[in-house]
Amino acid sequence: MLKKILVIDDEIRFCKSLCEILEAENLPAVYSTSSSRALQIIAEQDIDLVFLDIKMPESSGIDLLRGIRARDPTIPVIMITGYPSVDNIVQSMKLGASNVFAKPPNIDELIRVTRILLASRSRRTRDAPDTAIVTKSLAMRKVLDAIERIAPIEAPILITGESGTGKELCANAIFGLSRRKDRPFIKVNSAAIPENLMESELFGHERGAFTDAVATRKGRFELASGGTIFLDEIADMTLTNQAKILRVLQEKEFERVGSSEVIRTDIRVLAATSKNLPELMQQGRFREDLYYRLSVITIELPPLRERRDDVLLLAAHFVDRFNEVYSRRIRGLDDEVKELFLRHDWPGNVRELRNCVERAVIFCEGDRITSADLPAQYRAAVDARRGGTYEQAYASFSRDVILDALARSEGRKAKAAELLHIDRRTLYNRMKRLGL
Repeated sequence: MLKKILVIDDEIRFCKSLCEILEAENLPAVYSTSSSRALQIIAEQDIDLVFLDIKMPESSGIDLLRGIRARDPTIPVIMITGYPSVDNIVQSMKLGASNVFAKPPNIDELIRVTRILLASRSRRTRDAPDTAIVTKSLAMRKVLDAIERIAPIEAPILITGESGTGKELCANAIFGLSRRKDRPFIKVNSAAIPENLMESELFGHERGAFTDAVATRKGRFELASGGTIFLDEIADMTLTNQAKILRVLQEKEFERVGSSEVIRTDIRVLAATSKNLPELMQQGRFREDLYYRLSVITIELPPLRERRDDVLLLAAHFVDRFNEVYSRRIRGLDDEVKELFLRHDWPGNVRELRNCVERAVIFCEGDRITSADLPAQYRAAVDARRGGTYEQAYASFSRDVILDALARSEGRKAKAAELLHIDRRTLYNRMKRLGL
């Protein structure tokens, strides 16, 4: 069965050109210059891979990537940009992009990567999510101990932590140890639901309540009655919807859209966010009363850079996991990759590590993962260390080396120049010449 690719770019000429190239390689493709239309295509059609421009007019490609991953985290996404920057690349990898290509892309490499990702997509087990919390770090052991203590309690729980730290896994663990574990567990990703549909998704609607309401429909709160609801990325909800959530928490009742009938509900609420809620409250973007109602119990997940003891343990777990998914027999990481993984700060946390290992398993041709199997920005760091300094690696990997140095220095150019063993003016000139 032929695979279908979706190209998303605001430049129609680029879309048509890339689609023609893909069609010539017997890779059927469709395109969209609209972010909203692209999400509609993904919802309506079986899309197996996405090419996504980082700079889009309606919403940024990063935001669109976030929406795609929320709808279907199994779709490989390749970012293509005419504006490669450290922030774009770091954000793309944090959100699970498989590759990042600069415009104009190397077509041979693009086709090679595309074929490998499509082949792996056909073998991916969609219905077998990774639910294990793998750790030996003291920080995460404290979190697991807290989960065991609070899971049987009926109070709301707020889970906080950077993107990719495992907030959904934490919610799964709480539910699995709760008194409601044999009842419904309904998940709501607030970032994946359009604002105009959120109220209907949460509380349901009556037939005729709005144009597309052709039948009465139960909402997530009604479906979760007697069980647990998980409100992921709750900070992305509007103040209006926050008020409605607060009412459910306080009064344990709501109405469907288009109805005045009050529906009573018995439900436990778990919520999660990667954003700073106290800061959002000061800005008037998050309700203070909802915050205090949700945060009766709070669990804060540490970033991966604060649990480095877990990096190689998690990497080995993910190798085993994706060996099973892709029918591979990879034995693990070579020493060079292990060193790189231990040095890397993992700004995208466990999700970034998982994505990196999955991609490496897909591309690995030997029995161990080497630097050649990693994305370019990781390879650049390895090559720099082989030569002793970033300066020696510059000739062959100038763009990737500079981006990696900026990522390692959190965007501070002076620190990046120090890592590169060059002065700041030289770095500025090279960045300007490379369009960074």
